[in-house]
Amino acid sequence: MSENACPMDRKTEPAPDLSAPDLSDAKTCIVTGASRGIGHSTARYFRDRGWKIITCSRDEAPAECQRDPYWTAHIPTDLFDPASVKSFIDEANALLDGGPVHALINNAGWSPKTDFKERLGCLNGDIDAWQQVFELNCFAPLRLARGFAAALHKGKGSIVNITSIAGHSIHPFAGSAYSTSKAALSALTREMAADFAQLGVRVNAVAPGEIETAMLSPEYEMLLPRIPMHRLGKPEDVASTVFALCSDQFGYVTGTEIFVTGGQHLY
Repeated sequence: MSENACPMDRKTEPAPDLSAPDLSDAKTCIVTGASRGIGHSTARYFRDRGWKIITCSRDEAPAECQRDPYWTAHIPTDLFDPASVKSFIDEANALLDGGPVHALINNAGWSPKTDFKERLGCLNGDIDAWQQVFELNCFAPLRLARGFAAALHKGKGSIVNITSIAGHSIHPFAGSAYSTSKAALSALTREMAADFAQLGVRVNAVAPGEIETAMLSPEYEMLLPRIPMHRLGKPEDVASTVFALCSDQFGYVTGTEIFVTGGQHLY
């Protein structure tokens, strides 16, 4: 969550066209944890398809990122703190000025680790950390969904919660707090889908497996034999699935969790 990179960072790509496009009919997407990894790729994926985006992280974004006309706002937010979450909701809704939200992507997550990368199970680790994990991984998505419910209703939008393969089976590296919080988020997705349907809002989840990002440590290579497709996933594999769930082609899909694991979840 503490990232310095801008969600729209394009260090390896040509400079974006900074001429002001017509955004009057552009859809709006809110992405949490969008400064790196899956969240970064997801924000870029929506932006590259003409969506306006609102993002958040705990840090200020670099000034140069504010030049992107599709980037409506980046709002510094501590998603561990309910008061900060409320402030983000209030500020984002003010920016929307009564306008719709078409997608809310609850991507931000946290898995505590020891300095020597010991797996934190049920018998070790700080119990207070469990409360922090659940606050960020489960309660923040619920708070955000409630906070943007009116805007999502207006946009007949979609909510996508980023869960995890670790929420469905014991994982050799993901700790128990993280795994159970993601299992809770899977269940929350089901409950939200039933409740938000009355608002015309669809709620689904995407459960990634081993995705090749800067946060993935070298020991994850040992998991390749467990993956039928024999490769790690790319952030774009997740981003494209999230985007599809928010599209009209998936307009009758709600309460579903899609595994983006290369088949790893089959074992």
